[in-house]
Amino acid sequence: MPITRLNHAVLYVRDVNRSVAFYSDVLGFRRVDMTPEGFTGAAFLQAAGSSNDHDLGLFEIGAQAGASQAGRVTVGLYHLAWEVDTLAELDAVRERLVAAGALVGASDHSTSKSLYGRDPDGIEFEVAWFVPAKLLDEATLAGRKGIRPLDLEQEKRRYGATTPGASSAVDPA
Repeated sequence: MPITRLNHAVLYVRDVNRSVAFYSDVLGFRRVDMTPEGFTGAAFLQAAGSSNDHDLGLFEIGAQAGASQAGRVTVGLYHLAWEVDTLAELDAVRERLVAAGALVGASDHSTSKSLYGRDPDGIEFEVAWFVPAKLLDEATLAGRKGIRPLDLEQEKRRYGATTPGASSAVDPA
């Protein structure tokens, strides 16, 4: 049987409570009570719109640990990517990332509109909205070969701030 999707990711972090606060406050995750009784070095989080048991596991390794250097001086995971339903939600995430000092980039990949952030341990992540299939045209598909700066206001005018993205369960019919 083929793999169908990513179910969850697990990260090593310096301070689990700091990381829980970040992912909750900035990305809207909620803590799920799955940690064994008396075990304080881990947390499990679920994204607000997810039906997964959990989407993110966090394991504390202590303040002495250095920030992630993956892609700069070591091999490792580049980033995790989460999807939002609308460009309005992507804009709200952008505001929270800016307020947290965690926004490190914004790119237009033609078929997706992406924000990039870093958590308190330097682990990079992406939050993206994907153009619905019915709105894809040849120029948009060809544009996947390039990366441009994201103009979120222009994209909201083009596609509509509340247009459900490609993977949304909402049918705009």
